[in-house]
Amino acid sequence: MALQPLQLHGIDGKGGFQLPHQLCRIHGVYDAYNGTVPLVLNWRAGPLSCDEAQKNMSSYACVSDHSACVNTTGDKPGYRCRCSDGYEGNPYIQNGCQDIDECLQNATICGSEMCENTAGHYTCSCRRGKNWTNGNCQSRFPVMPVVGTTVGLVALVTALASACMIQERRKLQKMKRDYFRQHGGLILFDEMRSKQGISFKIFTKEELQEATNRFSEQQVLGQGGYGTVYKGILEGNVEVAVKRCNTADEQQKKEFGKEMLILSEVNHRNIVKLLGCCLEVEVPVLVYEFVPNGTLFQLIHGNHGLRISLATRLGIAHESADALSYLHSSASTPILHGDVKSSNILLDRDNKAKVADFGASILAPTDKSQFITLVHGTCGYLDPEYMQTNLLTDKSDVYSFGVVLLELLTAKLPFNFNPDVPAHEKSLSMMFMYAMKENKLDQILDAAEP
Repeated sequence: MALQPLQLHGIDGKGGFQLPHQLCRIHGVYDAYNGTVPLVLNWRAGPLSCDEAQKNMSSYACVSDHSACVNTTGDKPGYRCRCSDGYEGNPYIQNGCQDIDECLQNATICGSEMCENTAGHYTCSCRRGKNWTNGNCQSRFPVMPVVGTTVGLVALVTALASACMIQERRKLQKMKRDYFRQHGGLILFDEMRSKQGISFKIFTKEELQEATNRFSEQQVLGQGGYGTVYKGILEGNVEVAVKRCNTADEQQKKEFGKEMLILSEVNHRNIVKLLGCCLEVEVPVLVYEFVPNGTLFQLIHGNHGLRISLATRLGIAHESADALSYLHSSASTPILHGDVKSSNILLDRDNKAKVADFGASILAPTDKSQFITLVHGTCGYLDPEYMQTNLLTDKSDVYSFGVVLLELLTAKLPFNFNPDVPAHEKSLSMMFMYAMKENKLDQILDAAEP
């Protein structure tokens, strides 16, 4: 009995096709092959040739890079896809053809020489001291004693490298000394020696690089126009915040050492302690105590709908006000903060406030008729009088703190940059004044937990 061609519309699994029992009653096929029939799958994409199929890339089957089209033979036109030489895989899917690592597949493909895999191929290269000649690696020099020459060359290169390293080290040390002197380091050092029991420390550049893993991005706590703050771990597993400022003008550099000593004497439970600084760099680096619980800005605006209790809000407001009052009135030298805002008020594990960022702090003039100019504040917190006159006073800090209080009361941002909002809603202070005038204060206050 002649077998008729069998058309299969799907293949199940790999290796054999499980025939239904009713299709296998001819000449004992079912019994002979234990229910399976060996198959050879011969197929093609058609009915177009390679040239014709490539005119319409949307239906062209050979979609993988490094694939090739091959016309099929027979009565009906069509084509198949294959991976290019040096590649293997499935040419019918994206990135299906992958490079064959000939060096890995055949460790002796280059004999005893070096094998380097390349895209679709490989190259053999000679080891040091040999050249590729007539299909083989041959020694570049006659085999003869060259130990003396080699040792001499090595000694010369080593001497030159050592001289360069010594020169660079001297240059670096001079640069560090120059920066140290420019930033008032000598004055600061003398003052520190004259005062007993001072805890302020002058750090070396190497100490802070080690503490911050060479100022790694993974150590960044925050950044802005002033610079970047990194978390650092000092010897003894002491956590600190290391502030790397962006720029400093010449006048700031000259007064820096003196100002740092004054700021280091600030000692208040609600003010972040300045532990030390590094003066061996172009722009001085400040080292503060580490406060672990983020900023007031994050608590207000990033709490994902969680309400803050009234007691917590009042406590933070009282502690922050106490800190600013100390800076203005109780410090050995009055200090103007210059950039009071919710992101410069840090919180400890108990949500106790600590006023931070004395990189922006300015020593208040002893003469009450003098004023400070050219202070970089933050939009929404800036005193309107300062914006008009560029003259900073302690009242400027008080105004900025008033905006912080409004944030605590309303949980709204200090400034709205949306051009479509009404003028009275641009800044939080204007919104608050408008609500007071229109007797709509209850509409902007944030609901607090009891």
